[in-house]
Amino acid sequence: MSRKVFIMSASTGGGHNRAARAIQEELVLKKVNGENIECEIIDSLKLINTFMDKIISRGYEKSAIYTPEAYGSMYRLSETGILSKNEFKGNPLAHIMARKFKTLLSNEKPDLIIGTHPFPMIALSRMKKVAEIKKRNDSLKDYDNDEFESYFHWVDNSVTVPPMISILTDYTTHSTWIQNEIDYYVVGHEYVKELLIYEGVDADKVKPFGIPVEKSFLVHRDRETVLRELGLDPDKKVILLMGGSFGAGNMKETLEELLYVKRDFQILVVAGRNKSLKEKMEKRLAEADFDKTVRVLGFTDKMNDILASVDFIITKPGGLTTTECLLKGVPMIVPYYIPGQEEENLDFLTNCGAAIRTTKKYSLPVLLSVLLDSPEQVELIKNNIAHIKKTNSARNIANMVVDILEKNISEKDKTE
Repeated sequence: MSRKVFIMSASTGGGHNRAARAIQEELVLKKVNGENIECEIIDSLKLINTFMDKIISRGYEKSAIYTPEAYGSMYRLSETGILSKNEFKGNPLAHIMARKFKTLLSNEKPDLIIGTHPFPMIALSRMKKVAEIKKRNDSLKDYDNDEFESYFHWVDNSVTVPPMISILTDYTTHSTWIQNEIDYYVVGHEYVKELLIYEGVDADKVKPFGIPVEKSFLVHRDRETVLRELGLDPDKKVILLMGGSFGAGNMKETLEELLYVKRDFQILVVAGRNKSLKEKMEKRLAEADFDKTVRVLGFTDKMNDILASVDFIITKPGGLTTTECLLKGVPMIVPYYIPGQEEENLDFLTNCGAAIRTTKKYSLPVLLSVLLDSPEQVELIKNNIAHIKKTNSARNIANMVVDILEKNISEKDKTE
């Protein structure tokens, strides 16, 4: 016999799935009272149907690249009283998900659920709330007729939702994450824990373990080997330019600025899956007159090697990108971001002195020139990074899961 854990994710950006994989690889190594842990990652959007998955995941990607301000407006709107913080009344997506989850829970009977995305946790929380109301034989109308009668009337008292853990994959909070039915939250830092406490979450439910990354990311080859393979000189400074897996942000304009900074350094560009962006930058480089070595890559699975080999990174502050830069100790310069959680990630980084942001007056050439000329300034940033980065997040989460499951077994034995 084995214990069963589900990790609920969604493909809106790469960080949710990668955090799920990091937790999974630690959990399968654990045992609960001598029993193995069976751990399955479920993409909750794909569970609904492939069409819905493509609409939402590709919609996120397109909005991130082409309409970031619109995305930011929706993000801010969902934090206001217009959308209820704990209920998300009448949410049809939560309703569809919950129906799928009811079948899944009935058939598979997991012992614990971990969520690396808020969508599935909203649906599961609603199910759990309605089931508990019906078990008490209370009337749904006494709680919220609009939500429960219209969308969750089909939930019966046979539905059992196991303990749930939410993994916040950004260095901030959002109302979609906060549900009364969540048993524990794992966050990236003590600052984020305090944000949740401020929102009314019990401090004992919040664990500042950090955002989990896969073990493979934590190892890397030596700098000289990596840079020589990329056609770069290991004896010169290397500036990495990125825009996340989608190649979002003003990367073309930023590259243009870098080409004419009057300092001696090399530039490595990672365009991610944005093939069009890669082609446009390569065309611009072919036409431009500059004195720097520049290499342009598309998608690469060698970011563990690359981040350990560069001197600075210019990027947008996605949750996973931020975590990886912190773990590798790479100073970040942030000239662009997607309004919403990335803007708040940047607030976290600058409050901690772990990154610097450009402004109209303090432009990228100004900031980069200072860092290249002032090793002591770079060391200050690196020291700040060393104080806030969180290692062993996935392992700590796995240990917490084991503790919860063992406690549940012990309590069950006492009642039998």
